[in-house]
Amino acid sequence: MMLHRVVITGLGAVTPLGHDVPTFWQNILAGHSGAAPITRFDASLFRTQFASELKGYSPAGYLSHADIKRTDRFTQYALLAADQAITDSGFDLTNMDPFDVGVIWGSGQGGMEVFEEEVRAYTLGDGHPRFSPFFVPKLIINMASGMISIRHGYMGINYTTVSACATSNTALMDAFTYIRLGKAKIIISGGSEAPITPASFGGFSALKAMSTRNDEPAKASRPFDVERDGFVMGEGAGALVLEEYEHAVKRGATIYGELTGAAMTADAYHMTATHPEGLGALKAMQLALAEAKLTVADLDYLNPHATSTSVGDLSETKAIAQLIGQQSTRMKISATKSMTGHLLGAAGAIEAIICLLSIRDGVIPPTINTTLIDPVIPNTLQIVLTDAIPARVNTAMSNTFGFGGHNGTVIFQKV
Repeated sequence: MMLHRVVITGLGAVTPLGHDVPTFWQNILAGHSGAAPITRFDASLFRTQFASELKGYSPAGYLSHADIKRTDRFTQYALLAADQAITDSGFDLTNMDPFDVGVIWGSGQGGMEVFEEEVRAYTLGDGHPRFSPFFVPKLIINMASGMISIRHGYMGINYTTVSACATSNTALMDAFTYIRLGKAKIIISGGSEAPITPASFGGFSALKAMSTRNDEPAKASRPFDVERDGFVMGEGAGALVLEEYEHAVKRGATIYGELTGAAMTADAYHMTATHPEGLGALKAMQLALAEAKLTVADLDYLNPHATSTSVGDLSETKAIAQLIGQQSTRMKISATKSMTGHLLGAAGAIEAIICLLSIRDGVIPPTINTTLIDPVIPNTLQIVLTDAIPARVNTAMSNTFGFGGHNGTVIFQKV
């Protein structure tokens, strides 16, 4: 059976560093942080009082009043990012069978905001169940993929993946597989998350997973640093248009890169902690390289999961060091969550976009805030600090890991 090649022809981003791809990319290369004190709710009694929120966000410019009323933020973010990616790709549905275009989207939590609002209103009420008829549609995680298809008329494959913070890479891998097998020509894929709510924030705070550097939020996310103390929560969405190569070439599409390898593994170790030796992460990277028919010597750039947690950063770097072994490698590493914060289920999509733009522009973004790399981090890793650097980037790998032991790796190459 012939496997089709899969390329990326459109990008969209809604992030704490910008509500479109050019603004986002400019701020990433400049090393800006999206972290600041929370404005969404009163966080003065929380252990952590800051996050990477979207700044100046309003859905009014691109959604109707009716659509705003019936969608949670995570779906609104998805619709805006998808709109951008579809426009960027420039494909015309009038020249296609709508059943050849699908949506595979991801979210780790879905409609947390509406869930909290509706349950709070009920518990503070008089006992009558005055729930909104939009409660369930706004809440359920598959609604983002459903609304993208409804908005644009895409009638092909349509569903949602959930694998915590590995979710976006899961969605990309599934889209990759379906197109390779000839089951779709184009799939809109990515992830969105709107987790900055009191209950979601309080839950992660109770896990002691987030930084408590309340006096300097912009410097709180510091992957690999000896003084790292947890991640910074972020929100937003990333969207990619995945397309069958011959179809893209025939219509003269701009191609950002080719998705050539993708893999998932499970740690089978702990509910929230990564495997201490990074065994699952290592295997995911090895499998993705094998599928792409590459070796680690072919890699130019790695965007790691690197959330700035003590255990997670160490286990991932152990896995990367094992992957490299004694080989001579030019692979540079930069942890961009130091700027964006951790977008949970949307992280993989945003970091895939960073990998593709690094390939396009020949530049590797920085890891900010990291001033002293933890001495237990293997010193064989070439971590880019402080400033973006020019570099030949033909091949880029992105890692995402999620609670439950989910590991997802994707590889992009220049066409």
